[in-house]
Amino acid sequence: MISRLLVANRGEIARRVFRTCRSLGISTVAVYSDPDADAPHVAEADLAVRLPGAHPSETYLDAGRILAACRAAGADAVHPGYGFLSENAEFAQAVLDAGLVWVGPPPAAIAAMGSKVAAKRLMAQAGVPVLPSLDPAAPGEFPLLVKASAGGGGRGMRVVREPGELAREIESAEREAAAAFGDGAVFVEPLLEAARHVEVQVLADRHGTVWALGERECSVQRRHQKVVEECPSPGISAGLRERLFEAAVRAARAVGHVGAGTVEFLVRGDRVAFLEMNTRLQVEHPVTELVHDVDLVRLQLEIAEGAALPASPPEPAGHAVEARLYAEDDGYLPQTGVLRRFEVPGDVRVDAGVESGSVVSPHYDAMLAKVVAHGSTRAQAVRRLATALRRAKLHGVTTNRDLLVRILTNPAFLAGDTHTGFLDPDGPVHGAPALPDAPETKAPGKAAGTTAAETPPTMAGATPAAMAGATAGELPALAAALALAAANRRDARVLAGLPSGWRNVRSQPRHARFAEAETVYDPLPENITVLGAEPDTVVLEHDGVRHTFEVARYVGDPKVYVDHAGGCAVLTPLPRLPEPVEHVAPGSLLAPMPGSVLRVEVAAGDRVAKGQPVLVLEAMKMEHRVAAPVDGVVSGVHVEKGRQVEAGAVLAIIQEEST
Repeated sequence: MISRLLVANRGEIARRVFRTCRSLGISTVAVYSDPDADAPHVAEADLAVRLPGAHPSETYLDAGRILAACRAAGADAVHPGYGFLSENAEFAQAVLDAGLVWVGPPPAAIAAMGSKVAAKRLMAQAGVPVLPSLDPAAPGEFPLLVKASAGGGGRGMRVVREPGELAREIESAEREAAAAFGDGAVFVEPLLEAARHVEVQVLADRHGTVWALGERECSVQRRHQKVVEECPSPGISAGLRERLFEAAVRAARAVGHVGAGTVEFLVRGDRVAFLEMNTRLQVEHPVTELVHDVDLVRLQLEIAEGAALPASPPEPAGHAVEARLYAEDDGYLPQTGVLRRFEVPGDVRVDAGVESGSVVSPHYDAMLAKVVAHGSTRAQAVRRLATALRRAKLHGVTTNRDLLVRILTNPAFLAGDTHTGFLDPDGPVHGAPALPDAPETKAPGKAAGTTAAETPPTMAGATPAAMAGATAGELPALAAALALAAANRRDARVLAGLPSGWRNVRSQPRHARFAEAETVYDPLPENITVLGAEPDTVVLEHDGVRHTFEVARYVGDPKVYVDHAGGCAVLTPLPRLPEPVEHVAPGSLLAPMPGSVLRVEVAAGDRVAKGQPVLVLEAMKMEHRVAAPVDGVVSGVHVEKGRQVEAGAVLAIIQEEST
């Protein structure tokens, strides 16, 4: 019997395991790096042990320190979560050698699947369909996919469409894989485009029973990382489902798997090809739990204690959809900072590694939470999830919430027509016309008719609104202006009884200027009536329709957050008398995020073409290329390999060539 469990992980998966442990009466131990000292998973555990380390991202990969933490806290079992050491056979063996219970498969099973190259050979021998591995020196036809042998989560993966790109992409994938998994080995295989990414949840005990517990559709991805997952897949026939289940069970038996695992496939038409087997719990496991009414963590713990599974898995009921909420901008670049407010309402499950006030650091994955909805039908689950995300209060850090809502309301997604290229630049989401939930918007300085996809991310999701001649998005700006005026009245110390901005003789309308919009709030247009204006709530009636806006500001944050029925507008007030600002030289390339310089690919005096890589930054275990925005000449390089840079730092300067 397990009495005290240490989770060798962090964030939402640590909290997820702790939740089940509390229901079972198992004591819990958290481990943490210095940046995670105040993280929610640390506070929720019964005991917590600091993992010292020179670099925060390395601490959770130090098996020796984790075993020392087990001894210090008196833990008798270890759950690895996912990522970090979860698929490290040597760590699993070390846990067993220390006399502890390992909540996972035997080390031999992990080792068998730990190398994707060896795994493909083993799967082929077991009769599981696989894609061929190619010789990088003579790969044949393009496009190709470079993949990390030890990896997952999209790290160490590169699409290569031209022969001249292959060597560079292999080198980049090797570096990223080594940083994320401690193993830089990669391999090359054909890229099966426009295919579905479908995975099967397997669960096996030590008594010979193996379950295929439903399949998950995981095709909606960016940078080869999943964004939206669902169970069951909307594009799999009953016959194809049976083939996938048989192949997944065959794969699990071939490696002697025990516990929870996932066998992943690419599916195009009737063709099925093995991708990999993850010998651990998967990020998207909640959709399986909701559809099959099981607790996979509980089953993991019971199997680790020697329990036997029933002969057959529980039958599925309904449909579940999960959206991964990331701290990232519209270009998929990770964002950092203080998450001022984190609230997700509605009939949904939220597995989060953060809470209001959490600090999002550059050291770890950018995922904040998983938001999951279950319904009797797919349409019901999708609608619940989209509504919860739209109404979520997410302040302080830019997130991908608006992208998730666009996906969930996209006609192709609603029809179940998804594939791994769904979020490509020419895919149905980025190239789609404005949807009802994202109306046409006119940004300052743009021509009328701009679509929502072109709208600045701070104003995305604004409801349709019109003051006289106004465009969508101005009602939130008006609400922000009225709330700020109410706050000024509330905080006034001199003549506090006078209306804000009062003048003996009015010479001009009162207006508020934001970086994203400008609005006149006195006098108001005839079709708008103020029903209430407080510092944190504004109620407006526009053409007979009442709109309520919740307005929030935070100490140390210059922005104003306006939540409403259509989403959230984020506005930056402009000062009446702006202070002088420091200007950067024309042509400066600025760091898009905090990170470490991995490689500088140019030198002063080099001629570069638009789109050519200038340098590579590493942040949140991912490589991010900084490319030349124009044709020109490098007039200066301000960083070197290994240097840590803050967001906005000048990396290089490119003098544009005159035409």
